[in-house]
Amino acid sequence: MSIRDSVVQVGLLGAGAWAQFAHLPGYIRDPRCKVVAIADPIRERAEAFAKEFNIPRVYTSHEELIARHDLDAVDVCTPSATHFALSWAALESGKHVLCEKPVAYDYQDTRRAAALAVSKGLKTKVGFTFRYSPAMRYMKSLIDEGFIGEPFIFNGHEQNSQWLDPQNPLRQVDHTADQSIIHVSSLEGYGAPIMDIGHLCMGSRFAQVVGTMKNFIPERMVRATGTMMRMNIDDGDIFIGEFANGAIGSIQTSFVTVGNYPGIEARVYGREGALICRMVEENGIAETLKSASADSVEFKELEIPQRFYPTGGSARESWRSLFYANLTHSFISEIRGDVAGNEGNFEDAAHVQELINAVEKSFRQRRWVSIPLAADGTT
Repeated sequence: MSIRDSVVQVGLLGAGAWAQFAHLPGYIRDPRCKVVAIADPIRERAEAFAKEFNIPRVYTSHEELIARHDLDAVDVCTPSATHFALSWAALESGKHVLCEKPVAYDYQDTRRAAALAVSKGLKTKVGFTFRYSPAMRYMKSLIDEGFIGEPFIFNGHEQNSQWLDPQNPLRQVDHTADQSIIHVSSLEGYGAPIMDIGHLCMGSRFAQVVGTMKNFIPERMVRATGTMMRMNIDDGDIFIGEFANGAIGSIQTSFVTVGNYPGIEARVYGREGALICRMVEENGIAETLKSASADSVEFKELEIPQRFYPTGGSARESWRSLFYANLTHSFISEIRGDVAGNEGNFEDAAHVQELINAVEKSFRQRRWVSIPLAADGTT
């Protein structure tokens, strides 16, 4: 479906902080699209966003917005547990869909949604924000040009100090879950972006993994209850694995590692060279990229060409608006047919979610787990 000669009409579901600081500024930055409707169960929040971003229509029902016939795309920026049902409904109604991660907690559901989109000729995109950072775009370009040669090793980590303080309220956790067992949290909420980058940079997906999860701070304030509770979540995790192309890799994520948020770092090492992309706001800079080669082994910082930045963008603006402007630009370009393909889509998300599910299984069963997982869950 191509609407190259018209403005893409977008409807946004969810009036939360991430919509305010990333999604909506991204759309506003692109004259090829317009957000024409917003829905949130709390009408006052939706109305405030409508006023701030000049959005004509406000709804309290997600279903009402999705039912509009004039929308080309629906953006799902709601709590995680609602993502799959809303994305599915939007796809069934013939809309392109951008959904925040995860699309679903089970990779098989994400894959079903990906297949539905393909069957209807629709584009999908997931909020893998960091693959769209200008530094990461440049890094991927260098890899594609052969800078690192044959890929050997990928190292990825996500540092985050936000929940070192147990009084900082946890969000999007199931406070009614059985706290006698550890539940996936950081692995999924903060691991997904760096897992996606691992697949992207290595040109391959993990084929087998072994990993562990840990709960370091047991008692926490929970946003849903406003009280301190026992929350047996993984606030730190790490895994190693082998890629299908023979490379190896390691990934660590955490809520309790000292360092500025969001703290994503990706390192790739190959036969000819190596690259380090650090997507961390430090000293007023949102990202850096360093390189070394086999015959010049000291890492040197690279200047990121302007073509990888959104219009008016620079490394001195917030990572939220900078990276997400590239994401929304990519989505609109794909919908309009200005570019071929569909990157960071629901199929990519299914592979990331399958990896998350595999690492969790490895931890619970204390063994290596092969990917793809068996559909019956016996792998």
